[in-house]
Amino acid sequence: MLYKALLSLPRAKKRVIMVLLDILLITLAYWGGFWVRLDTNTPIYSIQHWMLLAGIALLTIAIFVKLGLYRTVLRYVSARILGTVALGVAISSLLLVFIAFYAGVFLPRTVTIIYFTFSLLLVCGTRLVFRILLNRSMEGKLPVIIYGAGASGRQLLPALSQASEYYPVAFVDDNPRLQRAVIHGVTVYAPSKLEYLVERYGVKKILLAMPSVAHNQRKTVISRLEKLPCEVLSIPGMVDLVEGRASINKLRKVSIEDLLGRDPVNAIPKLMGANITGKAVMVTGAGGSIGSELCRQIIYQKPKLLVLFELSEYALYSIEEELSRICLSEKLEITLIPLLGSVQRKDRLETVMKSFNIQTVYHAAAYKHVPLVEYNVVEGVRNNIFGTLYCAQSAIEAGVETFVLISTDKAVRPTNIMGTTKRVAELILQALAKEQSRTRFCMVRFGNVLGSSGSVVPLFEKQIAQGGPVTLTHQDIIRYFMTIPEASQLVIQAGAMGHGGDVFVLDMGEPVKIFDLANRMIRLSGLTVKSESNPEGDIAIEITGLRPGEKLYEELLIGESVEGTQHPRIMTANEVMLAWQALSALISELDQACYDFNHEKIRSLLLKAPTAFEPSDGICDLVWKAKQEVRISR
Repeated sequence: MLYKALLSLPRAKKRVIMVLLDILLITLAYWGGFWVRLDTNTPIYSIQHWMLLAGIALLTIAIFVKLGLYRTVLRYVSARILGTVALGVAISSLLLVFIAFYAGVFLPRTVTIIYFTFSLLLVCGTRLVFRILLNRSMEGKLPVIIYGAGASGRQLLPALSQASEYYPVAFVDDNPRLQRAVIHGVTVYAPSKLEYLVERYGVKKILLAMPSVAHNQRKTVISRLEKLPCEVLSIPGMVDLVEGRASINKLRKVSIEDLLGRDPVNAIPKLMGANITGKAVMVTGAGGSIGSELCRQIIYQKPKLLVLFELSEYALYSIEEELSRICLSEKLEITLIPLLGSVQRKDRLETVMKSFNIQTVYHAAAYKHVPLVEYNVVEGVRNNIFGTLYCAQSAIEAGVETFVLISTDKAVRPTNIMGTTKRVAELILQALAKEQSRTRFCMVRFGNVLGSSGSVVPLFEKQIAQGGPVTLTHQDIIRYFMTIPEASQLVIQAGAMGHGGDVFVLDMGEPVKIFDLANRMIRLSGLTVKSESNPEGDIAIEITGLRPGEKLYEELLIGESVEGTQHPRIMTANEVMLAWQALSALISELDQACYDFNHEKIRSLLLKAPTAFEPSDGICDLVWKAKQEVRISR
């Protein structure tokens, strides 16, 4: 147990122990020189000899310090230490001769040679023995490289020393001023040394300790690391560390947000609070991916109350519990109203909005999974079109000031039912905005959000964890991605800029090829892609074919008319619209067709609407197909 206690000591105390040990070894080498050279009966233990020993021991330790001997980590001692110790002991031997000569102390010449030999053997030998013992103690631990020798990396090092899973073999940093420095006994190397370090120490994991760097710099580093046969782990963000939501030794896999995310643009406080601060706010679909993040952003703007409207009991319970904890820890005095309900029930919506005097509504409730809506056409139309209609009509009746619809890039020249229903929902709000001035309607259109339910990212992560294969619908499929927090923050700000009937489009950045995304996720997990050129790879990528209604690429605009706004990542589009009188007639027919489960009529009406709907497949509704099969069998 003494051995483990010594290992757990701080590095400063370990260095003190090594200094004391070296003093003992120098003492043994000093007297050993006399004992070997002279007869043991020769009186050599004079006060002058002890004073000479004291002086030479202190000088030798000072020389070792100057040569950097005590910065060396014992478990990584190599043959190069022989040169360092030899130089230090040689200088010590010369000083011994000079001091003895000028002090008049008896010192045979051969004693100096023996002292040099003994000191070299003892100092180097003990370090090599320690290295063997320490390396044995590291059995079962994984050698890791810490990328980032800044404040976070330095904090991570002692945290790892207390753990039983990893031990750091090197730092790597882009800063030339830090390279070749020794931090707590671990050397800092340049990024060009990564492959050498990985091969030398058999590293399987690299710990990314750069929580505060810009996204672009982080992307560059991760792109460099993904080429190595190592899993890349990251420490939490600096905000989470400072606010106590995570600790420095809580490592996580490098998320795809690190690859696809962007440097956030500072929110405009006036826009963030315009529709929220001091007001009664309601979020439909409050337990969903976007809805829940909207709620998190909203409570920090201090509304008077927040109504969480959600169909799923579990989702509502989860978000209400989470928000309650945040309010308690942040001392936010906000009334949370968790309400179960469907957006397809107009009477429920109107009663809720009137009862709580709702001033702002964020309508995030929708069915969004493209194949599932293709398989359940009537429910998709009911929820996405009529759910939006009932919410909007209830908002007008209740005197809601602002109504913001969460739309999608799939509403642009849609090839599927989901996108078409969302475009019709946009048309409804545009028409109602022209019909009245009581409620200000606007809609915000954006692409995929990272980590949402049904997204490819969590699916790929699950498949990689299970050993593959990773399934992909098409090798050339392309998508836009945005993080959920960024999308939600921009939605709130866009909603504050609307005048009525506005279609806002978020800047989604560069499109991403999903095949390349799958490759990168596999490599960042420390695995290799199994292919014809690499049959011994770990994870295969299988192409399954496009699903019903799926497009190879998405768009954000129908027309070419787009204008900027006061926010650099929010644009406004001038899209085609339909007057309420004409649209209401279409809606009435669609309502009757859904009631009759007349899928052919539903398809015809959606094609008739000004949505630019061009279906890529026939009717895929599973109930309709089953009915067709029954008819044929008869």
